Amino acid sequence: MIALPFNLHEIIGAALVGAVLGSFYGCCVLRYIHGQTLTNPRRSTCPQCGHTIRWYENIPLLSYIVLGGKCSACRQKISPLYPIVEFTSVMWAVLLMIVYGPSSTWLLHMFFGGLLIVASFIDLKTFILPDIITIPGSIAAVPCAALLTPLGWDGALMGAGIGGGLFWSLRLLYRGLKGVEGLGLGDVKIMFMIGALAGPQNLPLVITVSAFSGLVAGLVMMAVDKNKEYGSMIPFGPFLALGSMLTTLYGTPFWNWYFSY
Repeated sequence: MIALPFNLHEIIGAALVGAVLGSFYGCCVLRYIHGQTLTNPRRSTCPQCGHTIRWYENIPLLSYIVLGGKCSACRQKISPLYPIVEFTSVMWAVLLMIVYGPSSTWLLHMFFGGLLIVASFIDLKTFILPDIITIPGSIAAVPCAALLTPLGWDGALMGAGIGGGLFWSLRLLYRGLKGVEGLGLGDVKIMFMIGALAGPQNLPLVITVSAFSGLVAGLVMMAVDKNKEYGSMIPFGPFLALGSMLTTLYGTPFWNWYFSY
């Protein structure tokens, strides 16, 4: 019998939690984009025909596959954003469980990872990192990191200050040199949150991964976009989230490998 490096029941449980939360995240993203709230409309409906989504049509990932990505009433396409967000949430929950197991650390990063997932997909569609996510997240990140991680108050406050302060400085510098905004305040706020959770030691890794992935995405878009209309219009929030999440998962093994040489 093969010995797995993790508890299969814990992974299945994490996947189910991630799927349920992913369905909620997708709802948050689409409703924000369409100017709706979580309470209005009370139940999810098809944006084309107004068909009320039944519970069995709203099972994460499975319903989208069974329905062929189309509304059961009007047969118009359902936004692929739903299954993409749900799959992202499932993968985040599972990978966190593999790395941290069932713990307060898993809960901590599930919560803030959820904020990053919702903010990232909103940013991808609207070029806005909404204050309703970034401000509460920034406020909560410092005490949560201080109390629930080895960083303590000093590490959490220093990471938040460096992360937010660095991006605030870059924003002012770019505006001074170019006369236009290069970084939004949303990026500054989300870096305050990310910095608090990462701490000063992991911030260089977060920023490096974010910058590299953003550069690659920008080059790909410029190569694909023949009219050169969108190559420079890259929302940076999703790449900051990617850098933060990869560092959360693999930052410690990376530094252990790095300092072993």
